[in-house]
Amino acid sequence: MAMNLGPASEDGVIIEINTTPLIDVMLVLLIMLIITIPIQTHAVKLNMPVSATTPPQQPPTIVRIDVAADGTVSWNGEALPDHTTLEAHLAQVAAMPDQAELHLQPDRAVAYKHVAAVLAAAQRLGANKIGLAGNERFMQ
Repeated sequence: MAMNLGPASEDGVIIEINTTPLIDVMLVLLIMLIITIPIQTHAVKLNMPVSATTPPQQPPTIVRIDVAADGTVSWNGEALPDHTTLEAHLAQVAAMPDQAELHLQPDRAVAYKHVAAVLAAAQRLGANKIGLAGNERFMQ
């Protein structure tokens, strides 16, 4: 910012304050301040607990449940006669200390009520490792 005192004086000399040296001095002071400030680290130091458990050595048991278009349920390829037999198998899986993985694979033409009945029975009996397999064939 310059201070303007009007037009030039009688001698033709312009009366203004030269601010360039002031700006240079301010920049030098700013650089000296930046250099003298220590670099801040933004890391948060945490003492995380070390895991004492080891990962399972054997792969989990996989049970394949197929639901056919007519509502027939198969357990590892073996057709089950009724819903009570399915619930007995699901109760056995739920009672295991390390539950088997249930891979539910419904047919493309099956009504949803048959699939929902299998899912509801698994949830009610406590079989919580269940997933839908073969969904990629439904994508188009």
